Amino acid sequence: MIFAGIVAGGMGSRFGSDIPKQFLKLGNKPIVVHTVEKFLLYSKFDAIFIGVNENWIPYAQDLFKTYGINSEKIFFSKGGKDRNLTIMSIIDDIEGKFGKSDDNIIVTHDAVRPFVTLRIIGENVEAAKLYGACDTVVNSNDTIVESDVERKEIRSVPNRKYMFLGQTPQSFNMSKLKIFFNNLSESQKSELTDACKIFTLNNQKVHLVMGEFSNFKITTMSDYKIANSLLEIKFD
Repeated sequence: MIFAGIVAGGMGSRFGSDIPKQFLKLGNKPIVVHTVEKFLLYSKFDAIFIGVNENWIPYAQDLFKTYGINSEKIFFSKGGKDRNLTIMSIIDDIEGKFGKSDDNIIVTHDAVRPFVTLRIIGENVEAAKLYGACDTVVNSNDTIVESDVERKEIRSVPNRKYMFLGQTPQSFNMSKLKIFFNNLSESQKSELTDACKIFTLNNQKVHLVMGEFSNFKITTMSDYKIANSLLEIKFD
C-alpha cells in the first residue's frame, strides 16, 4: 500500500505568527489545505496521514471541514517533538489501522511546501518502490561554502556539480525506515535534520529525485510573501 505522511507538527516559532504557519491562509485557503489537495489528486494513495501537534488536532479537523475536505482517505496523527518523531507517530498509526507489510511505501512531505507537483509525487513513489529510499533535490545554483567550526573562515569550497539542495517529499519503504530509525542511538537521533539521514547513517543508499525551485518551504515571512505572489502568477 502507498501512504502519504504530511508533517504539520511545527509551531511556527521562527515565523512570528499567533498560529502555526501551516494554518495561515495562502490566497483563499490555508497552506496545509493547498498541500493536502495536491496529494488527494494523486489517486494511488491508500490514505493520507497528517501529523499535527496534539493541541491543534481539533483545530485542523475543523479547518478541513470548513474548506470542504471530507475525504475518507484523510487521518490525523499526534505530532512528535521533532520531524522524525512525527513521522514515526504517523507510521505507528498507519500500521495500527492498515497493518504491517514489508511492501508499504510512505511519502513524507512538509505541510508548508504547497507547490509540490504531481510529477514529483509520482516519481517519489516509483523511486521508493525501486530503491527503498529517495530524496527530492534541486541543483545548487550558488557556490556552496563550508566554514570552520567558529563560522568565521572558509574551510572548503565543494564542487557544486555534486551539491544539491534538499526538499521534500522524502519517500521510503516504511518497514525499513522504522527499523533503521530504531537502530540509531539516542545521540544520532538527536542530530537528525531529515529522514533521509536515517538511511545514510545505516549505510543505505538514497536515490535522488529532481524537484523544482517552486517547491520551496515557507519558513519566513519573506517566503510567505513570495508564496502569495507565486499563487497569483500560477492561477490568475
